[in-house]
Amino acid sequence: MTPRNPDWKSAVERDFATAAFVRHLGIRPEHMAPGEIRASLAIRPEHGQQAGTVHAGVQATLADHCAGAAAGSLMGADEGVVSVEFKLHLLRPAVGERLYCAARVVKPGRRFSIVEANVHTGDAERPTARLLGTMAYVPRAPG
Repeated sequence: MTPRNPDWKSAVERDFATAAFVRHLGIRPEHMAPGEIRASLAIRPEHGQQAGTVHAGVQATLADHCAGAAAGSLMGADEGVVSVEFKLHLLRPAVGERLYCAARVVKPGRRFSIVEANVHTGDAERPTARLLGTMAYVPRAPG
């Protein structure tokens, strides 16, 4: 896949650094390639829900942001990326020390890209959640 922005990596890093909720959760990028992002977060007590597993909202945020970043790695320099829709399947309880996510663009497009993201706690063959979504490219806000 070919990025439309020659400085795509800085743009993706900026989007991770400036997303306040993503920073609050502790999500950090680990690997970046055009159309592909991997990130993780250290599981903290406040990420849990009443049954002691990682809350679906934390997994959804990790998957959504990684999916958006994967699509964002292909956007133009004057564009931003936003989620249009996504479907999240919760596959098994997420417990452990870290959550990982691997996202990749399935079908790139000029205005929209279809992206998938898999969340797991260490064994990539046993995801805890799987996202399939549509990301839109929009004009980047000035500043």
